[in-house]
Amino acid sequence: MPSDSAPPSFDLTRQPWLPVQRQDGSQDELSLLEVFRQAGELRRLVGDVPTQEFALVRLLLAILHDAVDGPADLDEWQDLWEGGLPVDRITSYLERHRDRFDLLHPEQPFFQAASLRTATGEVSSLDRLVADVPNGVPFFTMRARGVSRLGFAEAARWVVHAHAYDTSGIKTGVVGDSRVKGGKIYPQGVAWAGTLGGVLIEGENLRQTLLLNLIAFDTDNLRIAPDQDLPAWRRPPAQPGAADPLQMAGRPAGLRDLYTWQSRRVRLFFDAEGVNGVILTYGDVLEPRNRHRSEPMTTWRRSQAQEKKHGLALVYLPREHDPSRSAWRGLGALIASSASGAGQRGEAASSIRPRVVDWAARLTVEGDLPPDHLFRARLFGAVYGTQQSVIDEVVDDAVTMPLVLLHERDSRLGQTAIDAVSDAERAVTVLGDLAADLARAAGADGEPAKDAAHSSGYTTLDGAFRTWLAGLRPTHDPLERRAAWQRRAHRIVSRLGDELLRAAGHAAWEGRVIKTKNGQELWLSASQADLTFRARLRAALPEAAPAGSPPDPAQGEGQPRDVEAQV
Repeated sequence: MPSDSAPPSFDLTRQPWLPVQRQDGSQDELSLLEVFRQAGELRRLVGDVPTQEFALVRLLLAILHDAVDGPADLDEWQDLWEGGLPVDRITSYLERHRDRFDLLHPEQPFFQAASLRTATGEVSSLDRLVADVPNGVPFFTMRARGVSRLGFAEAARWVVHAHAYDTSGIKTGVVGDSRVKGGKIYPQGVAWAGTLGGVLIEGENLRQTLLLNLIAFDTDNLRIAPDQDLPAWRRPPAQPGAADPLQMAGRPAGLRDLYTWQSRRVRLFFDAEGVNGVILTYGDVLEPRNRHRSEPMTTWRRSQAQEKKHGLALVYLPREHDPSRSAWRGLGALIASSASGAGQRGEAASSIRPRVVDWAARLTVEGDLPPDHLFRARLFGAVYGTQQSVIDEVVDDAVTMPLVLLHERDSRLGQTAIDAVSDAERAVTVLGDLAADLARAAGADGEPAKDAAHSSGYTTLDGAFRTWLAGLRPTHDPLERRAAWQRRAHRIVSRLGDELLRAAGHAAWEGRVIKTKNGQELWLSASQADLTFRARLRAALPEAAPAGSPPDPAQGEGQPRDVEAQV
């Protein structure tokens, strides 16, 4: 903060406010200029919550896209990859727009509407702004008693996060917003990134991460109008209410526009020590339907229900992340460029992978990145509850894989990885059936045991699958690699089955008569369940090596289990 005689100011280009993790694991807080200058020495941004990191990276990408006015094509991108970030150009750019990056500017504060006010003069507490404040659940949080004050740095981060992930629900009405009824504005939906299953490509450091997500403007199937594609700080400051519909036509005009989309109208209230109040209400609503040519950082799914409802031939919606599923279990949505067989049948794809993943594939197909280059697909998302008025969960997961899996010209290894996920799911299903059979043999309900076995199976396979996936190389034979995975999965799931059998009580081994769904009666015991389990596991993983086969050298484990001897 400047001296008392100067106007209040918090210059985000020079004041530290972005939390970062350095390569040695230590953490620091840097300004915008420092982040770009030191990007090669930083591991990543951190954020107060994971979704904040996603929002802040998109902010950095908007700055970088605008500072270089591109990249126009792959050649321009390659120059940046080889030569490093153009720090001088970025510095000059931030200097030109410095006033718009002042959090406390009296007329055009960063990402805010300076004239925002309520009819009663009411100002809300900062609980409205901070996403980790519980709503009626005052447990497991550092802020169980709410937020009365924020430092300027943290407040700036939460302003960026609000435009990306703010909840829906009834909000305070403001003067000048035509949507206000009775002093309130009724639900308009969550902020833009909250509709997404966010996907970010991570490199070895922040410089690589920024460049791997810096999509060239000539990318196919991505709508960018360079002349109209402007970030929020190069547009007139936001005013209360939604923007004029005529001004919204054709927007978002590109990545700079989208990454800085003003989903909310915000105004911070502060004194010399920090921020002590906020007005937070709705801004420019962005309908997610058929935005797959605008938003590159999510998978898209076809919605036939929406097609019928709106009378449209095709409707694609963002595919949100399922917090109960590990990232690798959704690998098909990341790798597959279209629905299997859709092209041959002349049908529209049931899903579209993130354009940022297409871009990563292009870097190795048309560019100089080697196909065995490892990248990390980082997944971010918010799970909303109670009519989207609260955030119940935050998704933060990642999966590492080589770029060769993304190739469309040779999709064999990519399909092998997708098939390996199916192998794992079938094996875990068999394990769950064993647990259910053992419970029924003991006279108990089988469903809770099945659910617990599913959870145990996926948890135990998690590390093994990630290691197998990251170890795939362009020279590998797809059939051999899938067989190697099936052998390893068979060993793991078979061992888990052994543990279930050892834990089965006397009643399960003694057995009992049970009724099947069609009313038939049969005898079920632990011995019978074991026989059924071994047979089903062989069917689920048919390429698992028979007894006596050599171990998988890529995984470094011992001899496969002698399955036949167990039956």
